[in-house]
Amino acid sequence: MQDNLIKKYIPMTETTYYTLLAVMELRHGYAIMQFVSRLTDGRIQLGTGTLYTMVGRLVEDYIIRIVSVDGGKKTYHITDAGIELLVRETERLNQQLDNGRDILKCTSAGDE
Repeated sequence: MQDNLIKKYIPMTETTYYTLLAVMELRHGYAIMQFVSRLTDGRIQLGTGTLYTMVGRLVEDYIIRIVSVDGGKKTYHITDAGIELLVRETERLNQQLDNGRDILKCTSAGDE
């Protein structure tokens, strides 16, 4: 994994993280937006401008790739580099969550 990609994408924005989760399976842009909305119970609603700007950057950096173009719809899929970034970010988030839980446990135990 190139250091410049790690520096650029870790920590990852929520929208990038969920987009990469979405393209673990082949999906076109609208399907990505629907998947992210469903997965987050509507908390994250990707707009077309946000999505296509981000997807363009991810394709340019070889994090995702265009698999096919059918009737003007591009279908995207994550690359090995994208999977590695997604795994690293998930591990980072898990550590952050563990740290928060540990500290909050100590705090709430001390408040009783």
